[in-house]
Amino acid sequence: MPKKILHWEMGSVPYEEAHKLQHLLMKEKKNGNEEDYLLTLEHPHTYTIGVSGSEDNLLVTDDYLKANGIAVQHIGRGGDITYHGPGQLVAYPILDLDHFVKDLHRYLRDLEEVLLLTVKQFGITAERIKGLTGIWVDDEKLASIGIRMSKWITIHGTALNVSTDLRLFDNIIPCGIKNKRVTSMSKILGYTIDIEDVTPVYVNSFSKVFGIDRMEKRSNEFLIGNSIYTQKVENRNALKAEIS
Repeated sequence: MPKKILHWEMGSVPYEEAHKLQHLLMKEKKNGNEEDYLLTLEHPHTYTIGVSGSEDNLLVTDDYLKANGIAVQHIGRGGDITYHGPGQLVAYPILDLDHFVKDLHRYLRDLEEVLLLTVKQFGITAERIKGLTGIWVDDEKLASIGIRMSKWITIHGTALNVSTDLRLFDNIIPCGIKNKRVTSMSKILGYTIDIEDVTPVYVNSFSKVFGIDRMEKRSNEFLIGNSIYTQKVENRNALKAEIS
C-alpha cells in the first residue's frame, strides 16, 4: 500500500503548544485516525527533561532562567535533558509503526539515517557512536533524538542544530553525558545556514528512509478528528496555536 504523510511546516512554536498537539494527534490516531504526520518547527528557548533526566544536569538557577526567558519542561520522552531554541530544526513524526516496521530500535536507527543523509547533502560527514543516540561529528553531538511510543504510535523525534546558539548548551549537561560537546551545521561549515534551506532536505531524506510515496504539505489550518487546529503566526518567533 502506498505510504502517505501529512507534513506541517509550522515555524516557531512554543514547546508546550507543540507538546499538546503531539498528544492530540496521538489520541486521534488511537481512536482510528489513519493519517501519519511529520511536524517540522523551531522552539523558543526551552530546556526539556525526559523521563530518565535529572535537574542536577541543569546548571543554572531559576532566577537565571526567568531573566533570560528560558522555559523548562518535564516531558514523557526518553532521555535526559536537552536544549531547544531558535536555529534548531525540530521534527516530530507522529506515526503508526503498523504502517512501517514495528521495531523500536529500527525506528531509532532510521531517524539517525534521516539526519545523516540530511547533513551529507551539505557536505557534512557525521556518524553514529555505539551505545549513544543521535549523530556526531568529531565526537561532538550535531543532532539528538528522543521519542515516546504507545501502542506503536510515536511522538517526539529529532533536533538538528543548524544555526543554534551553542552557548545555551553550556547551562546543562546535554543528555546527561559528561565530557561530550555539542556542535552545529553552521559551526562545522564556517558560515550561517538557514533552517529554511535545511527543512526540505530533511523532509526528502525522511521520505527516502521511510519509503514515503507522497508527502502532502499542510498550511496553517487542518482538520484533526472533529476539530480544526489553527496556527496564527504573528511573526517568525511568536506563534499562537489554538483548538476551536
